[in-house]
Amino acid sequence: MTRVLSGIQPTGEIHLGNYLGALRQWTVDQHEHDSFYCAVDLHAVTVPQAPEELRSKTLETMATLVAVGLDPEICTLFVQSHVPFHTELSWLLECTVSFGELRRMTQFKDKSTKQGDAGQEQVSAGLFTYPALMAADILIYDADRVPVGDDQRQHLELTRDIAERFNSRYGETLIIPSAAIPKVAARVMDLQEPKNKMSKSSESANGTIGIFEDPTSIAKKFKRAVTDSSNDVSFDFETKPGVSNLLSILGAATNSEPDKLADKYTQYGPLKADAADAVIEVLTPVQQRRSELLADPAELDRIIARGAEKASEVAAVTVERAKTAMGFLPLK
Repeated sequence: MTRVLSGIQPTGEIHLGNYLGALRQWTVDQHEHDSFYCAVDLHAVTVPQAPEELRSKTLETMATLVAVGLDPEICTLFVQSHVPFHTELSWLLECTVSFGELRRMTQFKDKSTKQGDAGQEQVSAGLFTYPALMAADILIYDADRVPVGDDQRQHLELTRDIAERFNSRYGETLIIPSAAIPKVAARVMDLQEPKNKMSKSSESANGTIGIFEDPTSIAKKFKRAVTDSSNDVSFDFETKPGVSNLLSILGAATNSEPDKLADKYTQYGPLKADAADAVIEVLTPVQQRRSELLADPAELDRIIARGAEKASEVAAVTVERAKTAMGFLPLK
């Protein structure tokens, strides 16, 4: 069975685009692949985080992953920092990747510039070296395929380069992963700026729907969603991005084809109302399940502990294999 790995940072609010575009697909993939899913809290601290907020966000993220339908009996669901082998392998890979390769990473350039613009006194070394940690996340589980969007392709290419160089120096040790175009369940755009993807970092709070947002707030945001000046309802992101976004969301929430849904509407008002109702109906059980887990976290604690145990069993083997290949003295 093909092994896949995906992760999500426990920062910001998980929104409708994350859910319909990715997380819901993970719940399908877990039945088709040997799947590893994690909250990548080590990546979160490449920029300053408030300790209490990081703890609470990590717990909330794990509760969310269970609430959306990830089954810890089927997939391996864990918190990245609970598997210390990640950082151990990351150091070995840092000693394999070059300074020049890290310096050319686009995300480092972008994020370090933003930190400087925000008045931060320094850019952390972790922000510079974290591609090696990302490579360790992938290689430590012998992942065959990694679903990546355009913004992460450069990281996967570097991961492949690191693994190939390691194998060239020390013998065949690491599995070379391949990129997988992620299955996107829905194209979810900002409700106020429908030419832009819905995003955690959006400057327009009215354009983003949090998956744990109050139903009244969700309905208001859909009612205010941008459409266009013409009156016809058709599915065409090029000419009618706002209307097409509503149809896409409604289609994903009701398992319907967006272009066929367009034939049912002659006005924007009913479309907005139906999209809001469908989203609220889909999100309600997710909200209820997460509330149950956070109210009585004993079950969630067991899931997290078991996930760390399962992940560590695999990770330990890979790290030992890599250390042996590099010539480290074994502990006897």
